[in-house]
Amino acid sequence: MATITVGTASAQEMNKKPGNTHLPSTTQELKKLATLDQGTYQYSVSDYFQKPTKSSFEFSPDGKYISFKEKDENGKSHVYVKNTKTNKITKVIEEKKELIRGYGWVNNEKLIYIMDNGGNENYHLFAVDIDGKNNKDLTPYENVTVQFLNGLKEQPEYIIIAMNKDNPQIFEPFKINVNTGATEKLYENKDLSSPIDNYYFDKDGKLRAFKKQHNAVNYILYYRANENEEFKPLKETTWKDEFDIMEFTYDKDNPHLAYLQSNVDSDKTEIVLFDLAKNKKIKTVFKNKNYDVDGLSRSRKRNYEIDYFSYNGEKNNIIPKSKTYKKLHKKFLKEFGDKSFYIQSTTDAEDKYLIMVTSDKLYGKYFLYDVNSDSFKELINLMPQLKENDMAEMRPIKYKTRDGLTIHGYLTIPKNASKSNKVPLIINPHGGPYGVRDSWGFNPETQLFASRGYATLQVNYRGSGGYGKEFFLAGNKQIGRKMLNDLEDGVAFAKDLDFIDNDKVAIYGGSYGGLATLGSLVKTPDLYTCGVDYVGVSNLFTFFNSFPAYWKPYLGQVYEQWYNADSEEDQKIMKEVSPALNVEKIKKPLFVVQGANDPRVKIGESDQIVENLRDRGVDVPYMVKYNEGHGFGHEDNRIELYTYMMGFFAKHLK
Repeated sequence: MATITVGTASAQEMNKKPGNTHLPSTTQELKKLATLDQGTYQYSVSDYFQKPTKSSFEFSPDGKYISFKEKDENGKSHVYVKNTKTNKITKVIEEKKELIRGYGWVNNEKLIYIMDNGGNENYHLFAVDIDGKNNKDLTPYENVTVQFLNGLKEQPEYIIIAMNKDNPQIFEPFKINVNTGATEKLYENKDLSSPIDNYYFDKDGKLRAFKKQHNAVNYILYYRANENEEFKPLKETTWKDEFDIMEFTYDKDNPHLAYLQSNVDSDKTEIVLFDLAKNKKIKTVFKNKNYDVDGLSRSRKRNYEIDYFSYNGEKNNIIPKSKTYKKLHKKFLKEFGDKSFYIQSTTDAEDKYLIMVTSDKLYGKYFLYDVNSDSFKELINLMPQLKENDMAEMRPIKYKTRDGLTIHGYLTIPKNASKSNKVPLIINPHGGPYGVRDSWGFNPETQLFASRGYATLQVNYRGSGGYGKEFFLAGNKQIGRKMLNDLEDGVAFAKDLDFIDNDKVAIYGGSYGGLATLGSLVKTPDLYTCGVDYVGVSNLFTFFNSFPAYWKPYLGQVYEQWYNADSEEDQKIMKEVSPALNVEKIKKPLFVVQGANDPRVKIGESDQIVENLRDRGVDVPYMVKYNEGHGFGHEDNRIELYTYMMGFFAKHLK
């Protein structure tokens, strides 16, 4: 399921905007709030949240070109292509009103990219030639969203996508010609009672398998040995199990072998080799006893040999496998030391690699490694204004909850924090909530907070992903309950440290993290000094009723994970844990932030919490942006948000 993350105007204009347009605070009111963050700081809010001048580098498949985004003086990030031999640079995609949400190479002559409308997540797919010509909307449909499924290296004019074009509740696969936009539906997903949830294509674009819902909470994997046969059920699991095809092996002696992610026979997700024709696990290829394994990288050039595995533990871990990559990995370790590094792009010939290098104190640098010359070249420091030595440490931590569960997380510590200089603490629960987790690395939010003298604790509470099935399922029906206990126990853990000001603890989160913020202010009104709710759920009843159409097939899972709106027993709990229905218990200051076009957490979720609190006479600053959705993507909006947030924290924590 998808992750659950003012000036004056005429009456006619205001009526066109979503939500109650009388509720948002004026720009003047928010700017006044921002002035409360007074101090001589080495770095501005903009230093942390401006977009990099250049970013998103990628090689063309043949390596003759390198593409990248470059920001102009108005904060717009256009896509450029550079000829690596002549150094000629061409603007290929111009970012105008709408943000370019993602782009990539589809072949040596063409790029594809996606855009939506104001953050509504109804993505359209576009294609454009590398000279900027023939820019075409390949999916010109209203109220339809596109998902990328497969590139087809052997058929460079085509890709496979999924769309909910013929029924808003379900996605069907289409083969689309990136030159003409001609589409071919590859399979019908017409059983609304048991819709197909996932499609598995091979490198030749053949549909080999799909996963279908059954009884709303179970899944059946179907497979066919060849295109002349019918799909047959292979294995039935529940939503609680992981059993997904990652890639086919392309073994000439056995075309039915595939690598799967599975925790059917284990607590932690493993990578297994599976014979789909015989419905038989051959062996476990890679596992880790403490964490779920989720990464597999292979070489197309070397007959799909496995290069490395990866998993996210306290930090990201790469485990070399092939002789070729072991040699590369050794060079990378020597060059980049203890920093994290990721291969962002490579040529088909595997003679050039684009490597992103990062850490908790380094936003990111791009390096080019040339295999033939065995040389590294730094291409760009994405945020040169942020000096590593000035940044704060992000420390992996763990603690026991009151019921004996081990919780992992990260603590970002201001440089001046000490026993004699205790600092306020911000608890920052991640969104989701299920299957998502916080990770080690550069975080502009926690670095900004540290620069203003606040420590930040990020908690991977029960239900978070990456720590095994038992930990994941421990979050079932614990929203507003034990999930919040985990945060409270995190506060207790932090208070035992000798550099935290125990009387100044804030809570801030986005999406589910916003719900956790509101829920915490209701459940433990004396624990937190203040809170910031960013695109957060406030009322489970209205939230469930406002799901996008393509979330409807997952209601069975929602009712088992969250709560069942049709159960009298669960309805009682939903009332207890819906902050908008319990605003009389909120005693501490609150700042609410919302994107007006959010399709996941509709603006009504924020409107009702603000309205209900103001009806009680509580002053609630409320920031709404009418060109944003589930989180702010525009640079100017992000900078404004954190400028106002720093004013709010300064008012209540300093």
